[in-house]
Amino acid sequence: MQTFFRNMVLPLLTAAHRRSIIIALITVLCVCYFMTIGPEHDYSSSKGLSTEQSISKDSTDETLLVLAPSTESEPPHSFDNIISHDLPSPRRANATLLMLARNSDLDGVISSVEQLEAKFNHKFKYPWVFLNDEPFSYEFKRYTVSQFSAVGLSCIFRRVKVLTDADVSFGLIPSETWVQPSWIDEERARTGRNFLLKEGVIYGGSVPYRNMCRFNSGFFFRHELLTPYKWYWRVEPDVRFYCDLDYDPFLFMEDHDKIYGFTISMPEWEPTIPSLWSVVKEFISDHPEYVSPNNSMDFLSDDAGDTYNMCHFWSNFEIGDMDFWRGEAYTKFFNFLENAGGFYYERWGDAPVHSIAAALFARKDQLHFFKDIGYKHAEFAHCPQGRQWRQGHCSCNPNDNFDFAQNSCLRHFMRLDDWMFG
Repeated sequence: MQTFFRNMVLPLLTAAHRRSIIIALITVLCVCYFMTIGPEHDYSSSKGLSTEQSISKDSTDETLLVLAPSTESEPPHSFDNIISHDLPSPRRANATLLMLARNSDLDGVISSVEQLEAKFNHKFKYPWVFLNDEPFSYEFKRYTVSQFSAVGLSCIFRRVKVLTDADVSFGLIPSETWVQPSWIDEERARTGRNFLLKEGVIYGGSVPYRNMCRFNSGFFFRHELLTPYKWYWRVEPDVRFYCDLDYDPFLFMEDHDKIYGFTISMPEWEPTIPSLWSVVKEFISDHPEYVSPNNSMDFLSDDAGDTYNMCHFWSNFEIGDMDFWRGEAYTKFFNFLENAGGFYYERWGDAPVHSIAAALFARKDQLHFFKDIGYKHAEFAHCPQGRQWRQGHCSCNPNDNFDFAQNSCLRHFMRLDDWMFG
């Protein structure tokens, strides 16, 4: 048979045919070789921090759920997994993307993470930290973690499993930094809530909302999952990000000595903070040493600090330096506000608290308006204009822009001497 093939078949093939067959065989062998060596896994390991459930991946690419017992050294309020992946080599800031969310916020969480990953973080891979005052459900965790494909998991998980290649961690908020303190006079607090309910103020009767405002004002940056980081970008469920962001805003803040960045500013509802400014003035009277000589009082007040014009940076979007919040000035400031009880007797929000502190204790050139980041929360939007809208490939309508609405506070920020250079 071999003699027949050699004597009868090969003479029928031209030289061109033989060359084509040889090239095809070489190509097939090369493809087979590269398929056998394959790429390395695109993540390194699964590490647990006060772990309830750890997710790991073995050499057969199957996902195993491992129940890890707690130890006495683990803090009782932290749990769940930190999922780690290989990091890119370029310089990065010591920063994280932060989201407070409930299990019921899952759809909104997916939407926000998907957008920010597409517009920014797929290039930079900054880690995500999710915090909740209740344990995150397994459903929440498996829907938000991208790198694992498990046998038997739902089609919905497979739809969202590519949301992020970045590290993801889930943390439980300690009750002592979340629930209403026992020293608060509940009768007085209830009277305040009922008043705001009658006034039709949003969240006027909500204790959980007050818990969140207090936590965001004085405690989030002390959580054990955030203490390793300096910078944070606060992200909310159900928000919109409209523009491509090709630079690193954390490094921009770091390199330009900024401490706080925002996209939208507006006035606070006065019935929610009737006594806040008087408490602030009392604090700065006691501690003038903390007030920056080059402060932004003109953003907060139209009469050199006698009264508060209610302007604040809307804190559902903020990029900030947690070391500023951890510093002596802000720590004493928050403790002073805390002792006044206004988070519960009224409805002091973290937005005016952060804004007042940043405006008074930092230099005005340390505050930054991110005019190139398209963003929307509820019905309020910031859409970049002109060249920045084009360069960012922004999908927002330039006319849907709160910047110069009648009740926008951006004009107050713009009147600071060097706002355009900040």
